[in-house]
Amino acid sequence: MRLIMDSFISFFDGLSIFKNMYIQNMVTPVVLGMATSMAFCLLIVWTQRWHNALTSDYLNGAQKLHTTATPRVGGAAIFLGLLIASSQAFDLVSPILNDLLIAGSPAFVFGFAEDLSGRISVKWRYLATVASGILFVWLHEHSLSLYLISGLNWFMQLKGLSVLFTIVAIAGLAQSINIIDGLNGQASLMSFFAFSGFALIAYLVGDYALSVCCLILAAAVLGFFCVNWPFGKIFMGDGGAYFIGFALAAMAILLVERNYPVSDFAVLLICVHPVTEVLFSMYRRAASGASITQPDRLHFHTLLKMRYIRRWFGHWPNVARNSIAGATMSLFTLLAVILAALSYKNVILSAFFFVAMVAMYVTLYTRMARFGWNKPKRSKMPRAHARSNAQRTGRHQPPATSHQPPATSHQPPATSHQP
Repeated sequence: MRLIMDSFISFFDGLSIFKNMYIQNMVTPVVLGMATSMAFCLLIVWTQRWHNALTSDYLNGAQKLHTTATPRVGGAAIFLGLLIASSQAFDLVSPILNDLLIAGSPAFVFGFAEDLSGRISVKWRYLATVASGILFVWLHEHSLSLYLISGLNWFMQLKGLSVLFTIVAIAGLAQSINIIDGLNGQASLMSFFAFSGFALIAYLVGDYALSVCCLILAAAVLGFFCVNWPFGKIFMGDGGAYFIGFALAAMAILLVERNYPVSDFAVLLICVHPVTEVLFSMYRRAASGASITQPDRLHFHTLLKMRYIRRWFGHWPNVARNSIAGATMSLFTLLAVILAALSYKNVILSAFFFVAMVAMYVTLYTRMARFGWNKPKRSKMPRAHARSNAQRTGRHQPPATSHQPPATSHQPPATSHQP
């Protein structure tokens, strides 16, 4: 209890953000990032009929939940918004954003190429996210050390292993955002909350440059969200999902490596939804004998929409149900951000919150998959109706009888023509 009270006191003490030069330095790039992203998204939507064949998303696929052709190049608007914001950011923020844009370019370019052509394989897109991770480590000279986690810090002191772990983590989080990008507003609102949480923690520990950088990222994503939700007029696409996932991983690494008091579990807690989703999806696919890269409709957000949102809001249009489910899923990250802000200085408390959130995810998923809270009632079927159903399905059919008539011979008798 004392730990929680101390976390509350530290949290509210740091909320006096309207002071010194912090606000003045962040307003211009944040507003520009959001305005540019939103304006470019609106331009894409208004000119859709001219580029519909090139930019619209296809409707077939296991993970497709929309019913109309929609532009899927919203990631380009986010990337452009960050470019404009970076040009107006002050000296301490601009280098961070510039390096982020350079390092994230492979992930964005290969994802954007997939959005336009649909011909970039999963392998090449994954390798592009790996390349972005390598560029990040090279440009920022930061890799995960996990020095606050007892038992792992000695292992991560080996530079090669630390760099390898960092690259794999970046590529994995980039892939995870693409996986959860299935509903209107889900990935974008989750990313907005996550970047805002990173910005808050960075501010509380005095890393104002990183805090402003995270706010700019959050603003660019928010500009896209305002066009995407609730009517689903534009999608983030693979380019946007990969780049946003890369940026989330990069900000998480910089936050813990630049600021010693921040717990590794606190930043992991903020990203608990995409991390748990991708790891749990890999586990259940492997357990069922399927390929871990095989797309399906068994993700958490898909089950939520099919099991509950469709039942509770069945009379609403599909796009409305899609948006409600997406906004509902983002609340998972909002709760994680609140818990991380209360426990970012305490490894044990943040680790406990992380494990609790993972347990909640697995429990809710199991309930939905097994109809734990939505089990249909078994109705009694009349015998005659049951018998007709059994015969229709091929059960209890009477043995086949032969109705073929016996074969008859119609050949005339042989006659002799000899004299």
